[in-house]
Amino acid sequence: MAGTGSQPPSSASSPAPAPGSSRPVPPGAAQPQPVAPLRKPPQVLMIRKDQPVVAAPEPVVAPPKPESVRTPEPPAAAAPPPSPVRTPARNDDDLFDLGGMEGLTMADLLGPDSNQQRQSRRTSSADQAGSAPARSVDDFEFDEEAFLAALDEHEPHGTTGEVVRGTVIGLESDGVYVDIGGKAPGFMPKAECGLGVITDLKERFPKGLELEVLVTREQNADGMVTISARALALRQSWEKVRALEKEGKVVQVKVNGFNRGGVTCDLEGLRGFIPRSQLQEGENHEALVGKTLGAAFLEVNPETRKLVLSEKRAATAALFQNLEVGQLVEGQVVSIKPYGLFVDLGGVSGLLHQSAITGGQLRELREVFGQGDRLKALITELDPGRGRIALNTALLEGQPGELLIDKDKVMDEATDRANRARSVLRQQEQQAG
Repeated sequence: MAGTGSQPPSSASSPAPAPGSSRPVPPGAAQPQPVAPLRKPPQVLMIRKDQPVVAAPEPVVAPPKPESVRTPEPPAAAAPPPSPVRTPARNDDDLFDLGGMEGLTMADLLGPDSNQQRQSRRTSSADQAGSAPARSVDDFEFDEEAFLAALDEHEPHGTTGEVVRGTVIGLESDGVYVDIGGKAPGFMPKAECGLGVITDLKERFPKGLELEVLVTREQNADGMVTISARALALRQSWEKVRALEKEGKVVQVKVNGFNRGGVTCDLEGLRGFIPRSQLQEGENHEALVGKTLGAAFLEVNPETRKLVLSEKRAATAALFQNLEVGQLVEGQVVSIKPYGLFVDLGGVSGLLHQSAITGGQLRELREVFGQGDRLKALITELDPGRGRIALNTALLEGQPGELLIDKDKVMDEATDRANRARSVLRQQEQQAG
């Protein structure tokens, strides 16, 4: 119907009402922005490697629907009026393509198992080997000499405390390299090259010099061992000193220092000590520096490195060198003890035990000899290490108890009777040996 009245607004120019609001939006007004729907948090699939592997089934494909069953499409309608641009809502299926995972199992997600792959490779290798003829141990060649040579090549060479012989092959400012037969040379630090101070290594250890050394540290990762000529020299010195002590020898030492307790000296490269109480001139021991003294051993201990000497005992030891078992000696009674008499033999003391005085019944020691009396006796035992001398007068008697009756006669005939007594001593030694 024609007229001048206002026409209703066209649907093409009318704005679409805002969702959730029934009020129309006036034209020209700002269009409200659409609110994006809330997105669900992504789901995390917990996959455990120890889950048993199940073979993946083939995906099931739905058969196409027949044409008769398809829903007819509605006829094309008129284009709706333009609406404000809105962001389409996207769910988890669109974001993660979960539809592609439909029908998959945990085995499909984990993929092929490495254990199964190794097992399959092992099985295939066994199948291939099964086709080849089996070989026994006897089919392989065995060279015993090559096997032992390989063991020797890899065997550690040089253990701590072992003495080895080698050849000098190189010099450095801090030590010497010695070929000792291992896969690597031994190294001897400069401080271990010998006793005392060595100023010129090249002169002391020329190339090609053969020497014996002591292994002080076993081989490291490179096969090199640490060796020492000084440690070997010290070991040999202690062994020599212990042998001298056992023999009761008197040694000559040079005094090279002093302190409040005594003097120090050098013996076979070892540091010795002589206490003031064991010096003949103990009151003026500072003046002994540089002098040579005769000394005997009081203590020799390689473990604690203690070497104690005595000048006074050296005088006693010198007298021991002039004495022997069976020798007739003369001395003076200087002390009477309940177990015997001590006799001074001119610098050393001998013990005349109560059982060796007479073969008769002795009621009291002073019944035969008193303090200050001189007597003659036979030496029956010598111990230079401990400074002991055993004496005997009963062997000089013609009959047991003769000393109780006629002591002067026995002493006057002591020289002749000593010859007979020596034969008795030899018979006793033979019977004991």
